[in-house]
Amino acid sequence: MSNNRLEKLRTLLKENDLDGAIISGRPNTIYFAGFTGTTSSLLVGPDNAWLIVDFRYTIQAKKQAFEGIEAIQYEDTLHGTLNELIKDNRLEKLGFEGLLPFSEYEAFRDKLPNAKSLVNLGNKVDKLRIIKDADEIERLQQAVLLGDKVFSELLKFIKPGMKETEIAAEMEYMMKKFGAKGPSFESIIASGKRSAMCHGTATDAVIEKGDAVVLDFGVIYRNYCSDMTRTIFIGEPGAELKKVYGIVKKAQLEALDALTSGMRAVDADKVARDIITEAGYGKAFGHGLGHGVGIEIHEEPRVSVKSEDILEDGMVFSVEPGIYVEGLGGVRIEDMVVLADGKPRNFTTSTKDLIIL
Repeated sequence: MSNNRLEKLRTLLKENDLDGAIISGRPNTIYFAGFTGTTSSLLVGPDNAWLIVDFRYTIQAKKQAFEGIEAIQYEDTLHGTLNELIKDNRLEKLGFEGLLPFSEYEAFRDKLPNAKSLVNLGNKVDKLRIIKDADEIERLQQAVLLGDKVFSELLKFIKPGMKETEIAAEMEYMMKKFGAKGPSFESIIASGKRSAMCHGTATDAVIEKGDAVVLDFGVIYRNYCSDMTRTIFIGEPGAELKKVYGIVKKAQLEALDALTSGMRAVDADKVARDIITEAGYGKAFGHGLGHGVGIEIHEEPRVSVKSEDILEDGMVFSVEPGIYVEGLGGVRIEDMVVLADGKPRNFTTSTKDLIIL
């Protein structure tokens, strides 16, 4: 598993006429090296790779580093050790990740004189993670099932008169109780008119009868994220909210049914968007249909009107249409799927039937 990942990176380096790469971003360090500490540099050459850490992480790095990667504790400075490895292995032309902080790039430029050139690889390194392997798919499935369990238990907890923050606190307690590291992003609990806010994180707002409540949350399990949304109602919803729920559910189900490997992501988005637009709510669906999920909560591919991605087997992404009407409320329904054998396999098992508490 690990060697295959390094080989993908080495192929990228050859294609860009590079001798090696420095990886320092956390998601790519986890992916290519298996190391979960907060500080390190992974230097990858054509035949060898080194994970360079400080004293705090030496034992962890030696334990976690994938096969084919040597864990090294630097004695003086990180850049000093990097510079010597670059010299000793004649790695003159080095690539780096596109999201490298500018201050870190300056440090590379000033403190790695043995690197004759530094090349920005943009998002090419991140894109190597777009096709998930079998181990990743299993971790993602387990993360989603854990989220399903949280949702099921939460339905027994939510009552009118509760604050959104109370629900968020209980939700995150359950995540850890059931085995997650924690939330994969700040949980969205948006009730009543606030449910029209796509990213309405929890406030002291009190949940009242008749409210829609958008619950958008995820967990981190074995370094991989989940993401799901369900919209529930506290007491009987008004006629328009009920109608909106039906439209969103139809859009989501038909988009799921239409997914195939080889289709353009923009066409997947169009299936749901056309249904919502024909129902008169096109302007109320202002985000994309979905996004990739993996080590990060937002990854490639992008499933939106602007996407240029082609959907392929092994891609994992969300399918999450929504309608948001200011002054009324909003509805979003979100599942996570993997494309396998040309069609989607839905990780998410929670019901999409109208739930009234």
